[in-house]
Amino acid sequence: MDRDILKEALIFHGLSDAEVDMALKGLGATEKKYKKGAVILHAGETTDRMGLITEGSVTIENNDIWGNKTILSHVGAGGFFAETYGMLSDEPLLVDVVANEACFVVFLSIGKLRQLSSKSEAWISKLTANLLKISMQKNLMLSGRNFHTSPRTIRGKVMAYLGSVYIQEKKTSFCIPFDRQQLADYLNVDRTALSKELGKMRDEGLIDFHKNHFKILSDLS
Repeated sequence: MDRDILKEALIFHGLSDAEVDMALKGLGATEKKYKKGAVILHAGETTDRMGLITEGSVTIENNDIWGNKTILSHVGAGGFFAETYGMLSDEPLLVDVVANEACFVVFLSIGKLRQLSSKSEAWISKLTANLLKISMQKNLMLSGRNFHTSPRTIRGKVMAYLGSVYIQEKKTSFCIPFDRQQLADYLNVDRTALSKELGKMRDEGLIDFHKNHFKILSDLS
C-alpha cells in the first residue's frame, strides 16, 4: 500500500502522515487487485466500505434484469466509489462497480466513522469533512450526466458531453475515458447509431476522432 499515493487522495487532505496512518488503521484499510472486467461490487449487496482507486479505473454501471447496461460514471486513479453505501451500510447497492482495466483498490470501512464520531481525535473530523466534499463532487458528476443525456438527439448528447469535457480540459484535443460501446452506454444510445452520428459530425468538419481521442474542429453550439 503506497502511502505517498494515499496522501494525495482527497479523503486524506489536510491530514498529517501520522494521522493518515491512524485513519488507515482505524478504518481497517486493505488493498486488492482486480483484473479488467471483474465485478468489484454487485448490485443488491450491502457494504460498509468505500473504495479508493490507487491505480487503473472502474465504471459504475446499472445492469437491469433484461440485460441492458447503462454506464453512470467512470472513476479513475485517485477517485472513490461506494462512499454513500459505505456510510448507509444497510442500503443495498443499485449499481455494479466493474474494473475498467487492471486496477488496485484500497478499501476503507467508512461505516466505522459512525462509531468513532464520539472520539475527539483530529483525523476523524478532518476525514469526515473530506468525505462531505467527495459526496458533493459526486453530486456534481451525476448532475453532469443528466445534462449530457437530456438532449433528445444523439448529436445533442454527443455535443453536450464533448462540450463539457472541453470546458474541464480547457483544450480542444483530449481523450475521453470511454471506448465506443462505453460511450454509447453512458449516453444511453445505440452504438451503431452513435458511430453513424460521429461519422456525420466528422464529415461536417465539427470534430475529428481516433478511438477515444477527440478533437473539436468547430463551435459545437
